[in-house]
Amino acid sequence: MVKLDEQLAGIADLPRADLRRRWVNLTGRTAPKLSKKMLRMALGYEIQAKALGGLSANARRQLEGPALASPRAIPLAPGMRLVREWHGTAHVVTIDEARQIHWNGKTWKSLSEIARVITGTRWSGPAFFGLKTRKAAA
Repeated sequence: MVKLDEQLAGIADLPRADLRRRWVNLTGRTAPKLSKKMLRMALGYEIQAKALGGLSANARRQLEGPALASPRAIPLAPGMRLVREWHGTAHVVTIDEARQIHWNGKTWKSLSEIARVITGTRWSGPAFFGLKTRKAAA
């Protein structure tokens, strides 16, 4: 059996068509319409999930929860790494131990500030980076 590290390394330079084929073979589902870079990251996640067991039951329940409840933001925590693809470019934001926000070699006051620079329009930073969750309806 091929080691996990070898499987992940094996997708590093695959062309898009091969990534899509690997996705279908691994998941049994049609490959998502993503950039080559994001498809590689998603495939890497699926390979790891298959090898290591995937999400916990609690995490799955949270993801499958009610979609119509009011949103709330997940708080920023030290060590967080947020990734968002925008027009084919993956933007990576990190949160350091002092809860400072870093992107593109600079420290920023808020995620919304970064989202505004990336998109050129006003965005909720937590929504842009996928930190808005839905709380259960009462």
